[in-house]
Amino acid sequence: MARLAHFELFEHTADLGVRVWAPTRAALIAPATEGLYAAIGEVVAGGAAAPWSVNLAGDEPALLLRDYLAEVLHLFDGARRRLARVEVQQFTDECLSVLGDACPVDMGRSVLVREIKAITYHELALRRVADGYEATWIVDI
Repeated sequence: MARLAHFELFEHTADLGVRVWAPTRAALIAPATEGLYAAIGEVVAGGAAAPWSVNLAGDEPALLLRDYLAEVLHLFDGARRRLARVEVQQFTDECLSVLGDACPVDMGRSVLVREIKAITYHELALRRVADGYEATWIVDI
């Protein structure tokens, strides 16, 4: 039976870890995005969505995922926007291209539990597992 895409948070020394699973590499992106927001707290979208996209190039899928998450964190920190929808156009060994809808964060309804300073390289991994893919990263809090 195929595993559904999902995430979990786990304690890591003074930081916080996030682990996601999905049946395909591209399907990791949605739970990875939600896992990042869950690490921050309850980030509620409100208001009109605006198109958002990111196109990343590299030579390592785990680094592409980390760079994507850094872009999502920057969108949250810099513009107080939350991705309400993500659509992976391509996720290969050398490229990650994602389209999305970025909505303003409703600060009145959101509950921000942690300040995420960065997506670290520590324990960064993206690997094939028996029923799909698994990715792990640590956020600096």
